[in-house]
Amino acid sequence: MSTPITNVADLRALARRRVPRAFFEYADRGSYDETTLRANRAALERIALRQRVMCNVDQRSLATEIVGQPVSMPLAIAPTGLTGLQHGGGEILGARAAAKAGIPFCLSTMSICSIEQVREAVQTPFWFQVYVMRDRGFTRDLIQRAKAAQCSALMLTADLTVQGQRHREIKNGLSVPPRLTLHNLLDMASKPRWAWSMLRAPSRSFGNLQGRIDNTDSLSTLAQWIAKQFDPTLEWKDLEWIRELWPGKLIIKGILDPRDARIAADHGVDAIVVSNHGGRQLDGAPATIEVLPSIVQAVGERMQVLFDGGIQSGQDLLKALACGAHAGLIGKAFLYGLGALGEAGVTQTIELIRRELSVSMALTGQTDVRNLSDDLIWRKAPEGMLSIISTQFDGVPCRR
Repeated sequence: MSTPITNVADLRALARRRVPRAFFEYADRGSYDETTLRANRAALERIALRQRVMCNVDQRSLATEIVGQPVSMPLAIAPTGLTGLQHGGGEILGARAAAKAGIPFCLSTMSICSIEQVREAVQTPFWFQVYVMRDRGFTRDLIQRAKAAQCSALMLTADLTVQGQRHREIKNGLSVPPRLTLHNLLDMASKPRWAWSMLRAPSRSFGNLQGRIDNTDSLSTLAQWIAKQFDPTLEWKDLEWIRELWPGKLIIKGILDPRDARIAADHGVDAIVVSNHGGRQLDGAPATIEVLPSIVQAVGERMQVLFDGGIQSGQDLLKALACGAHAGLIGKAFLYGLGALGEAGVTQTIELIRRELSVSMALTGQTDVRNLSDDLIWRKAPEGMLSIISTQFDGVPCRR
């Protein structure tokens, strides 16, 4: 009898056994010394939830909206590169699971399945994430393809114009398609479920790039390819050009400073994602939950502020919402579920977080996810002592 899966950590452990090491560590690890990767989790763990009792929490609502789209809970699946190498057809499976769960799915430029393949396989509109390439004509084509696929939002990732070094990717010789060394072949041969899913997959290389970028089938390393293709000249003025191409909802991902958040608001974007790229870019950058309150304070009345960085549970999501986020994004947690069990694993990840969020709301006296505030959290100082975020507690009843 198999051990029951009770949390995202269980899915991670299963994915680690089932996905070839190079691809699992691509999803799991960070850049340089992984200081920021660890900080994302440590900072969330320093926040404690304030338990409230004797509150009528029988009827609870998780429903809200994200950039005008009604959702069943304040959660979206973040854009993740190489998703289809965690499990064959991974982008399609993720989009299907998200649609069934009533939350948004964002497809990455660096996806294995193309925009068109995902659009053909799912009925629900999805978001598309774009990188600005040195070849601006190709970037224009990507945005036009997203528009033709009726994507409901465009997400511009701003924090990967130059790639931070990820040691594990170099050590693993990560390339797309996989570099067939003896070690990699033995590793893949020991993962029959993964191999079978890849044999049936509609694509095994960068689906959005094939036929448009040279040498997508003969890469040395992913990092070397990105260094040649991504545009380090990207500036705020380029948003005018993107706006001309994309009249719909526009989200900017990679904001970590209130000053950049204000500039984004001044440019009229619909939402920003407070993100340090999952600890995969600037090592030594702060945990996203640490800077989230200051960014919400700076621009929260002008646009939606979404949170990305370490969400592994409904409790983590609740903490982000209490710090002012309108919704959270999951990347690693999504990939763990996908690598472990395919579409069923993605569904399981979403439903685990949904149930944990609902239960945690009840135990903190909350009934509506749209009415959360920082009066339900405490922070732990580095020594482990608790400090209260808000002093307005005495006599405050349960939030309705």
